[in-house]
Amino acid sequence: MLRNSILNVRHKELGSLLNGDTWNNMPIPWSYKSDADEEVIAVRTRAGLYDVSALNILNVSGPDATAVVDQLVTIDVTKMEPGTSRLAAEVDETGALCDDIMVICDAPNQFRLSHGSGATPQQLEKLSQGKNVQIAADLDVHILSLQGPKSLEVLNPHLDFDLETLPYFRHLDAKLFGCDIKIARGGYSGERGYEVYCSADDAIHLWDMILEKGQPFGVIAASWDSLDLTRVEAGLLFFPYEMPEGDTTPWEVNMGWGVDLDKPGDYIGKAAVLASKGKERFKQAGIICMTAEAVEPGSRITHDGKDIGVVTSSSYSNYLMQSLALVHLHPDHIAIGTQLMVEGKQPVKAYVAKMPFYDPMRLRTHPEQQK
Repeated sequence: MLRNSILNVRHKELGSLLNGDTWNNMPIPWSYKSDADEEVIAVRTRAGLYDVSALNILNVSGPDATAVVDQLVTIDVTKMEPGTSRLAAEVDETGALCDDIMVICDAPNQFRLSHGSGATPQQLEKLSQGKNVQIAADLDVHILSLQGPKSLEVLNPHLDFDLETLPYFRHLDAKLFGCDIKIARGGYSGERGYEVYCSADDAIHLWDMILEKGQPFGVIAASWDSLDLTRVEAGLLFFPYEMPEGDTTPWEVNMGWGVDLDKPGDYIGKAAVLASKGKERFKQAGIICMTAEAVEPGSRITHDGKDIGVVTSSSYSNYLMQSLALVHLHPDHIAIGTQLMVEGKQPVKAYVAKMPFYDPMRLRTHPEQQK
């Protein structure tokens, strides 16, 4: 069933036709009248406001909620405290990644699962059989994501608490411009940012007020084309584009941080995913291509004429002035500086680069580390 963001009226005013590919059954503002590269500059130097309401949100609650969510993902959910969130690997019975997922703990036995276009609903349905748990898709929630170094200065004066005290991957209930919201520190841009979870009734008011109060700081609305540019620059993965094989394991895309090896309980695919550790057929990496255009996703990568990998996502970054690609490479060819060829419509020379391409120390998202 097609969903629609209440903010579509604003997206159309900004020039979006909302007639491109949908994501999670929602039309997406892929582009505005503004230039996507200029939007990237805004996000990197000021702040950009995204509508990411197309994320799927599942509310999971009840006496067995913790046990059910703990069996869904590879992290130890039993250790999560209210107000915290964690990205996790979610695998199927074969140990292959089957969705993007973030586990958000609101209270004991009360979770929100933010997930992509994968198998989360089906896996939850199986796990909930015979359990005292309630699972419901939140079709009302809208998510406004303000990303960029000025995001704190824009939002903080209008909240009922000191936003600077909110750590990364933490969230809480708050009031913003008179509306009840949940606000989380995070995002998908490689910058400091915040996500505002609100009702559909409040979304337009909050969108307008954030842009109004952000105007003196140079804040603008930003399209999903610019979001994709920033996430490639920041080396952030997107399911299923970075998992084209269909049986990709967490270890092959450097998601070992999303698997708690000491987790005592059982979960879907536990034996298979643990057994696959150390047996990676390829590794996620980044390459810089010697061209002024984005190479084509799906292009073969060769070394001395031998196939050694594939391009999963790509972009030409005007901000970094480089052609970037996220790739899967044979483990023997991931050393930084390794010379490669991308076999697209026209062969292009490339080399393996340090990841992420932008802010490799992640100091933009974690500026506290500089202190």
